[in-house]
Amino acid sequence: MTSWFRRLRETFAPPPRIGDADWDDLVARSALFGRLAASERGALRALCERFLASKTFSAAGGHELVAADCLAIAALACLPVLHLGFDHLSGWREVVVYPGEFRVRREHHDERSGVVTEGDDDLIGEAWERGPVILSWADVATDLEHPFDGFNVVVHEIAHKLDALDGAMNGTPRLPAAIPRREWIDTMQGAWDAFVREVDRGRETLIDPYAAESPDEYFAVLSELHFSDPATLVRAEPAVAGLLARFYGGSADATSVAAVRSDR
Repeated sequence: MTSWFRRLRETFAPPPRIGDADWDDLVARSALFGRLAASERGALRALCERFLASKTFSAAGGHELVAADCLAIAALACLPVLHLGFDHLSGWREVVVYPGEFRVRREHHDERSGVVTEGDDDLIGEAWERGPVILSWADVATDLEHPFDGFNVVVHEIAHKLDALDGAMNGTPRLPAAIPRREWIDTMQGAWDAFVREVDRGRETLIDPYAAESPDEYFAVLSELHFSDPATLVRAEPAVAGLLARFYGGSADATSVAAVRSDR
């Protein structure tokens, strides 16, 4: 079968349905899904069916993937696009899953000295601009078990994918018409600059200091907070919290933002 015909068939063929028992098991597996409105859970289920039909899962490092784990990853990956649409997950096809942390070799080029150095990094997640999303299953499982601790590796990597949709990972994703690009850049850049100053001064912050690495990491880390600990995000960065609530949408997160503001 030629590749273009396969793509055509995938486009028009209905995705396989997720069984009721499998879906109920997923919702029971993590309170992250249980807090969604019934209509949102239905929309998430439909997105998961499309995700499982269009993405390829590969196990690495001796990991053994089972169907329930693929469904859980699909649900976490579709959560950020629940109100954006499935097309925001376009441009890539593969999810690679390791049992735990995985090691990658990095090359760093110092622009001032011209010196190139190499080193190994241990990661729990990575998103290539046009390639796969790579995940540590141990960390995904922890996020499912503790969904409101401020961390979610799948959401983090999907945020990078959203960021890359406009051609560059720079902390500015493809925006809906309701959010002016200038408003996004001014809000995010100003907040990130202030955050970096706090980190550079050695001050303790509510946000993971890793967010100071770059604007794209700031967007990804704060996206994790938006879905897993929105109350902390509002306390730390109220303007950014409001912007992300408009970007991602959703009743649960809007309620959390409003509740924190009422406590102020």
